[in-house]
Amino acid sequence: MPDGQRADARRNYTRILAVAEREVAAHGAGASLEQIARTAGVGSATVRRHFPTRRALLEAVSRERIEALRVRAQELTARGDSREALLEWLGDVVTYSISARGLAAALAYDGAQAEPVHENSCSATLEEAAGPLLRRAVRDGTVAADVTVVDLITLIVGIVLATEHHPDPAVRANRLFRLAVAGLSPQD
Repeated sequence: MPDGQRADARRNYTRILAVAEREVAAHGAGASLEQIARTAGVGSATVRRHFPTRRALLEAVSRERIEALRVRAQELTARGDSREALLEWLGDVVTYSISARGLAAALAYDGAQAEPVHENSCSATLEEAAGPLLRRAVRDGTVAADVTVVDLITLIVGIVLATEHHPDPAVRANRLFRLAVAGLSPQD
């Protein structure tokens, strides 16, 4: 929210965001923008002025969680085994994405043009945060050199979106994540 906004616009933004957080927690990425506007006591146009796209709203709702993941990546960057540090962080992304309905949708790549209005700031933040973890694991030879952060985030988004309606999405998503990491070969 730009600091130069009028006080009433800042209040509207704060109120809309608080309502949106509750609605996304209850209904996921498909939360009704009209219901958010009604509950916040503003018009739909006011919601759209602050959040021109559904993705912009989801990103705002997810901002704190994304920041926590960014900080966590920094903490793990200098930690022991580079592969384990990367996998621990990716596991945290899975956990956060399951617990924060709408986060996986905010991270999803939708092919939108790379314009400031359409830029996926959640994914961009995570890509930047995970870069040092992945580079260290590649340098240590514990992750294939052609793996990218985009690959990893896309894998997580797919797992989380595929399991969000499962009776126990956390268990199912974590199983699929471990399977993706281990591969299909039997373990010795």
